Amino acid sequence: MVKLRNGGQWRSQKSDLIRSLASLKRFPAIARIIAFLLILGLCWAPFALPILLLVKDANLQSLLTMPILYLLFVGFLQIWNPVVHSENQPLKRYGLRSLNLNFKNLFSGLLVAWGFVLILFFFQGDMGWMQWFNPSPGLSKIVLESLVVSLAVGFAEELLFRGWLLDELERDYSKRTATIVCSAIFAISHFIRPWDQFIAGWLTFPALFILSLTLVWAKRVTQGRLGLSIGLHAGLVGGYYILNVGNLVKPISSVPTWLTGMNGNPLASIPGVTALIAIACLVRFCGQVNQRRIN
Repeated sequence: MVKLRNGGQWRSQKSDLIRSLASLKRFPAIARIIAFLLILGLCWAPFALPILLLVKDANLQSLLTMPILYLLFVGFLQIWNPVVHSENQPLKRYGLRSLNLNFKNLFSGLLVAWGFVLILFFFQGDMGWMQWFNPSPGLSKIVLESLVVSLAVGFAEELLFRGWLLDELERDYSKRTATIVCSAIFAISHFIRPWDQFIAGWLTFPALFILSLTLVWAKRVTQGRLGLSIGLHAGLVGGYYILNVGNLVKPISSVPTWLTGMNGNPLASIPGVTALIAIACLVRFCGQVNQRRIN
């Protein structure tokens, strides 16, 4: 009898939770986004807090907690879309479909991003702002590491920002507004730091904003697929990872950081922002060419 009562209580609580989630459909996009993140944070806290309390190394903390957060995020999406939006297969909606085309787009994005990173650093080297060093014997291992790390980062962040977040915004707002809001949130979330550091790295925010604009456009020019966005994102992260971790380049200390990269970010420099604008123009141009072909 107790078991039946407890089972019935659990089913009742489950039904109440589902109804509460379903009611979020009537709320504006920003409220839905905040609710999603709060629920996700509450689910993550029991796993993350013990790790944060017991593990002192910040890098190890991130290595242990972030995969858990991402797995919870992907799992919660399987509940969120069917309950809140009455839609199944959320990953396909967010751009993980047509795997062959997505892989081709991803590879193209990697090549473009790697190319722009090399051009950026070669330019800075020719200008005397960067010093180049000979490759170390372990460079091949670093290249492999960069692929794993950058693809993981690119996949996770694109599914979050250009997948779920952009989709929630586009349900309520125009594509233009959704693009701007999504890009602002992306830039802010990557640049939450003390005010003095924000001032010292003032180019970081516009660089991140332009990057997000480019990644949104990359998704749109490929008919909503995420492959190109993931490839561009991963290529920029991985290209810098190889050069930095491989100790292939080092900024000249006498050169201003707005020429070599603020807060250790080479894209947060005048040449870096210029490179991002060039990538954005390339993506928009390719999109216009594809649109003409379709028409």
